[in-house]
Amino acid sequence: MRLDRFLANLPHCNRQQARLMLAQRRVRLDGQVISDPLAEVREFSQVQLDEQLLQAGRPARYLMLHKPAGCVSATHDPQHPTVLELLPAALRADLHIAGRLDFNTTGLMILTNDGQWSRRLTQPATKLPKQYLVETEDEIAEHYVAKFREGFYFAFENLTTQPAQLDILGPRQARLAIVEGRYHQVKRMFGFFDNKVVGLHRESMGAIRLDPGLAPGAFRQLTPEEIGTV
Repeated sequence: MRLDRFLANLPHCNRQQARLMLAQRRVRLDGQVISDPLAEVREFSQVQLDEQLLQAGRPARYLMLHKPAGCVSATHDPQHPTVLELLPAALRADLHIAGRLDFNTTGLMILTNDGQWSRRLTQPATKLPKQYLVETEDEIAEHYVAKFREGFYFAFENLTTQPAQLDILGPRQARLAIVEGRYHQVKRMFGFFDNKVVGLHRESMGAIRLDPGLAPGAFRQLTPEEIGTV
């Protein structure tokens, strides 16, 4: 929220008093003196008034994980190993998954404690493409391309998928870019042609690409540059 609104929500403080404290340069945001009432206070921000700590803040975490097959995109599961169990216990607290993958789907997975950032990454409205390498049981015909661009009607959700880009790489292999993440979306798209997906691997989300040096099950911190692309 705005810094002046954050201060005005404190006991015995109103909007006028908040702006006066800012003008007097008594407020520090993440260690920096701030006088701008429109400065943004996030859940990770540290806010101080004089020597009083108003919000301690906490570090934002952004992790890239190479998801292997055979684990669940969940924080807890009573039957199967989860992607969170691939991380050291000290890193797991407060993390959530930005864009889940099916049990046997592999590839790029992002875990973060920054809900606002992850919504920008995954919401269809932002139109950030998610790119997949797809392998199918039967051959992929040229007429698939136009249908993927047109969209598929999903009766259960009563919606038509947004245009997707399908590039055929071989008889049974293609690269697919979609901007949504509907339930089993890729499998249902190919299911329209009665063509079973036998391999699915996510290569990228927006400008964030799976690190080719990252082995299945391994992870690393996102770089500031990668974080800034969302």
